[in-house]
Amino acid sequence: QVQLVESGGGLVQAGGSLRLSCAASGSIFAINDMGWYRQAPGKQRELVAGISSGGITNYVASVKGRFTASRDNAKNLVYLRMNSLKPEDTAVYYCYADSVTTAGGRYLEVWGQGTLVTVSS
Repeated sequence: QVQLVESGGGLVQAGGSLRLSCAASGSIFAINDMGWYRQAPGKQRELVAGISSGGITNYVASVKGRFTASRDNAKNLVYLRMNSLKPEDTAVYYCYADSVTTAGGRYLEVWGQGTLVTVSS
């Protein structure tokens, strides 16, 4: 089986920084796209940052210039560096993996449990 586990969330003041980490475990051969989604109470879940296996990134407009996604394919890790955090960034952040090839088969979509980021004003 494949599991994604996020870490790094917490409480931070506006203007501060956090780095989220996501570790994929299992007998993984390759992962296509990975990314970070977030969902605040009463709001729709949105894609924050996506990163391909080749390192190509895309970001939602509201975080461009502030957030940076990166990944370590050898270790099956993906990161999200968040700078200049704003109260509106407060949400549960979920790690996502698309098309995970493992010894036991291919998983089209895998989600982490989420990590809470709270930005105080």
